[in-house]
Amino acid sequence: MQIDIAKPILDKNERTAEANRQNFAEHGVYVVDLLASPGSGKTSTILATIEGLRDRYRIAVIEGDIASSVDSQKIKEHGIPAVQVNTGGACHLESEMIRRAVDVLDLDELDLIIIENVGNLVCPTDFYLGEDCKVMILSVPEGDDKPLKYPGVFQVASAVILNKIDTMSVFDFNENVFRNEVTQLNPKAPVFPIAATKGQGVAAWTAWLAAQIEAARASAKE
Repeated sequence: MQIDIAKPILDKNERTAEANRQNFAEHGVYVVDLLASPGSGKTSTILATIEGLRDRYRIAVIEGDIASSVDSQKIKEHGIPAVQVNTGGACHLESEMIRRAVDVLDLDELDLIIIENVGNLVCPTDFYLGEDCKVMILSVPEGDDKPLKYPGVFQVASAVILNKIDTMSVFDFNENVFRNEVTQLNPKAPVFPIAATKGQGVAAWTAWLAAQIEAARASAKE
């Protein structure tokens, strides 16, 4: 007899995630779960996103890390509410962690929550947190073959951000190959090439995100 120990964990996570989703929906808050490996530029992408949308939406960030509060402090320095979640060694955030983090926030004062998941291309794909969408960030230095090595994360992503494109000439990265691999895995996911620290390409990404927020609002009114 084979016992699947993962199923009870995922079932419990799913139930809490659905409660999170209902809570977000009741308050009209759109939630994005950002997935990426360490060093891909998650925090710089979040800061660039905040810069592009803060005049239009009220934003908060939930920062997931194994340890430390460095990233949440960077967010707070820009006047944005940020909640730090340290997983104590776990390689992903879970819906209960998000539930507790949300208790610190005033959802009535928010339009958008960006979750920076733990840097990992495998574990976070299986854990629904109650978010509206997952977005994958890959940086150019990581290589154009990552979709083939980690197909799961690209398959669950509603959009893919290709960060650090200003380093393209330094690394052996074939953008056409990368885009073709992404399309094969997930034909519906748009790819947004950006250089987050320089603001390059960020407008297209934030315009897409704003469109998702507005579509969710319109759907909620129907």
